[in-house]
Amino acid sequence: MMIEYFRTWLALKTDARAVTALEYGMIAALIAAVIIGTVATLGTQLETAFTNVSAGL
Repeated sequence: MMIEYFRTWLALKTDARAVTALEYGMIAALIAAVIIGTVATLGTQLETAFTNVSAGL
């Protein structure tokens, strides 16, 4: 039984699929964070611009 456990552990240790999935998940999270930050910044700037135009009219 211990030998089977050791063989399973070695097979999992050499399996790189989980690492690749984790890397893709981290990249997706980084892209999402950049998009959210950009939209928040642009939203604030657009609100200011429309307020200035509205006050000028």
